[in-house]
Amino acid sequence: SIAVADHTPRQQPPTYLASLSPDSAGSAITPIIPSQPAPLQPPNPTSSVSSSSRRAGSGSNTAALSSTQASVQILGRRQRGESEDICDEESEANRLSTHTQPSNKRRRGDSTMRTDVDGQTPSNRPTSRMRSNGSARGEGSASHMKTEIDSMNNSQSETRWRPSNHFGGHSREEVTRILIQALHELDYKEAADIVRQRSGLEVETEEVSRFRQAVLNGEWHEAEALLWGGPKSKDGQRIGPAPLELAPGADRNEMRFRLREQKFLELLEKRDTTSALMVLRTELTPLCSEQQQTLLYLSSLLMCQDADDLRIKAEWDGANGQSRYILLCYLLKCVSPKAMLPEHRLGTLLDNMKRSQVGMCLYHTDTRPISLYREHTCDRKDFPTEIMWESESQPGEMWQLSFSHKGERLAACGSKGVSIWNTRSMDRLRIIDGHEKGEVGNLSWSPDDTILVTCGLDNFIKLWNPETGELLRELERFVEPVSCCVWPSDGQTFITGSFDKNKSICQWDLNGNRQFTWTKQHRTQDLALSADNRWLVAIDDQCHLHVYDFVRKIHEYEMELDARPTSISISDDSRYILVNKVNNEALLIEIETQDVVQKFTGQEGGLYTIRSAFGGANENFVSSGCERGNVLIWHKLTSMLVHKAYAHTPRCNAVAWNPADAQMFATCGDDKKVKV
Repeated sequence: SIAVADHTPRQQPPTYLASLSPDSAGSAITPIIPSQPAPLQPPNPTSSVSSSSRRAGSGSNTAALSSTQASVQILGRRQRGESEDICDEESEANRLSTHTQPSNKRRRGDSTMRTDVDGQTPSNRPTSRMRSNGSARGEGSASHMKTEIDSMNNSQSETRWRPSNHFGGHSREEVTRILIQALHELDYKEAADIVRQRSGLEVETEEVSRFRQAVLNGEWHEAEALLWGGPKSKDGQRIGPAPLELAPGADRNEMRFRLREQKFLELLEKRDTTSALMVLRTELTPLCSEQQQTLLYLSSLLMCQDADDLRIKAEWDGANGQSRYILLCYLLKCVSPKAMLPEHRLGTLLDNMKRSQVGMCLYHTDTRPISLYREHTCDRKDFPTEIMWESESQPGEMWQLSFSHKGERLAACGSKGVSIWNTRSMDRLRIIDGHEKGEVGNLSWSPDDTILVTCGLDNFIKLWNPETGELLRELERFVEPVSCCVWPSDGQTFITGSFDKNKSICQWDLNGNRQFTWTKQHRTQDLALSADNRWLVAIDDQCHLHVYDFVRKIHEYEMELDARPTSISISDDSRYILVNKVNNEALLIEIETQDVVQKFTGQEGGLYTIRSAFGGANENFVSSGCERGNVLIWHKLTSMLVHKAYAHTPRCNAVAWNPADAQMFATCGDDKKVKV
């Protein structure tokens, strides 16, 4: 095993004091399933049938059918025909007849009678009440009932069906506006127009539509006028349109600055330097008087030699590119949803619903897109708990392992070099042994899997061809061991971390030339680079976590931990850092806010480097080795331990998940073995 604090040959790792036996808990534990809301049930097609129709039973099939037909018209206003009005009038007449002229005989409780009494007569023609022997009664009171009905119609307005203000517990207006937008985005424009006309609702106000066109057409004065609204008269009355209604927290001045910045850049692109300088002095400077760095940056753009130079330095694609649309997207995010729906709102809601279901799936291993037709869940039997392959005993201890990005190969390193296996046949492809004493503390695949970097305890970094085992490059010697290596997504450079303080973090090209050295000196234990190439995170051999802006090459912040860290990883969405520590705990930290959002406990740490990692479909899991030889897997969202199994003796040093197969992970340990 590698000691946590020191990889230096001069300082030997502490001897493991006790031989710990395998965990008596067995190969797995049964987790406690968190309580989840009951799945939504499909609507009952007869749920809209009135209570009287349900009581009627089989004798009121037509009544039930009529009620069911009425119930399917959920959205929009229902158009009633004359026959329905007649039916209602006659049902009311029957009700009045029942109260005004009760029968002296005992009435039988047949289904037709009960349906009529409740006013649910389904027929579209006048009906008389039938007695049990089939004879009709009530003809003598027809004139009286007609008088009653005429009186009611003359004194009351016609009662019509009104839609509810709610739909399944949601605002009817919000649901309708979202549907109109979705129909347009699905290219069902005629259907969207029909819903819009029937409901009287719009996706966005007229002012927002005008604002949108003004930005896309480069009409900056018009856009500002719509943003701020018309001027006010002396008595405080506004002349002209009202200002755009903004979302809570939106800054109107910031929006105006973005508009004027775009105007400034477009003037520079047209080489109208005089007008651009005037905009900078009179329009932009008053808005950012306290942001001197911003003003200096904008002023430097005046020195651009041509439009191409401007677009490169400003990272801006010009008026004819996507810059206006990008600006519009930012501005519209500041507008209140009451004035304009956010783009693709229905799609966003569905995505959020899917992510929520996947996030709560305790054994999520299915990488296929989930269906909207049913609630999502994965069966535990599909979770990887069985050892499918175990390597022969290797020449030395195995300290770290990594799958290639395509998932086709698995490389593991340790005290006696590097071994590479084919993950389909599990045949060993080759052994790489090019470091002094064979000690390799870490390794890293290039983005295209054509180069394998090894970090030796002999103070060297070496680049290999994993197909042939050929040594491609050997970098200059470090003063102390090299601990880690990561690759940006372009694959043209790589970054190393070392215990050598003068080369703590360095960026190199493929020819071995050092391109950049971060000046903050600390002994780097491990490195991680976010998938979007924005964040470079390092841990030192003390208790500190360092976050760098990789693009600007600056140190963003330093975070002190309560125990020495042993490894770090960054999630695929570039939002979270996973830090394993020696005090039997791993932390999930949000990079932007520095908040600890989750803790994972139960693994035994201490003297040696134990590594943790994200894994599974959608990175739903956090896994780690431990000093007692177990592999532990937690559900990332809930921190629930979903699997614990004995893996290696005396300790399990690292865990890695196959990026191409969510149902495969590998472990390595001091028993000189790799298990899949």
